[in-house]
Amino acid sequence: MRTSAARTPRSALLTAVLAAVVTVGAIGAVFLLRPRPEAASGAAEPAAAPVTPVVSCGGSPCRRLAAVSVGGTPVVLLTDTVGGSAQLRVGPEPGTVFELSIAQLGVRLDQNSLRCIDGPAPTCLVRGDVGDQGKAAYGELLVAGGGVWRDPGKPYYADAGTLSLYDVTADGRPDVIVVRHDCRGVESGTPKCDAAPVLAEVYDLTGKSLGCTRRVTSPSDLRGWPDIRLTRADLRTCK
Repeated sequence: MRTSAARTPRSALLTAVLAAVVTVGAIGAVFLLRPRPEAASGAAEPAAAPVTPVVSCGGSPCRRLAAVSVGGTPVVLLTDTVGGSAQLRVGPEPGTVFELSIAQLGVRLDQNSLRCIDGPAPTCLVRGDVGDQGKAAYGELLVAGGGVWRDPGKPYYADAGTLSLYDVTADGRPDVIVVRHDCRGVESGTPKCDAAPVLAEVYDLTGKSLGCTRRVTSPSDLRGWPDIRLTRADLRTCK
């Protein structure tokens, strides 16, 4: 006697097919809704090109007059076209920008106006002549301490035309040498003062006077002129 194979009821078969369809749909939905990996940085769209900031000197574009490197730090002297505004930029662009007060004193700045000395106290002196014959000069200091540059804010005036930096005290820090006429009681810039003997007065970076040299007939009589190089032994009390 033959035994017939067991047949799956039609309702059970339909239920299994529907379950399979639902499972496939759910898997597809999960795939479509899953978070997509982010594109690599910069790959989604081209990066914008860096824009160089426009630096203004007195309302007009600046021009680069002189540049040096102090201990790897770029220092740039910027002026306007007529010489009524000047800035010193320290560090890579945009850097730290200092407005120079001597620009309002009628100084003439050129490519030789910026002098810097590196060391424990990196220092820059911006110097410019004044007057028709350049017999006088103004100077302004910028000094670095602890990696921060500052402007002491005290212009120096040399009515004999010579103003420079040199380590007079041999302490590793530059000093400011100001050559002036010794014409006490007589107004600077007058013919009588211009005819008086000259001397060099030395200041430290804080603006404190360290002393004066003896009087000489002209700046060329000072040691090392025009790059005057004094020592502590050259100084005495200023009278």
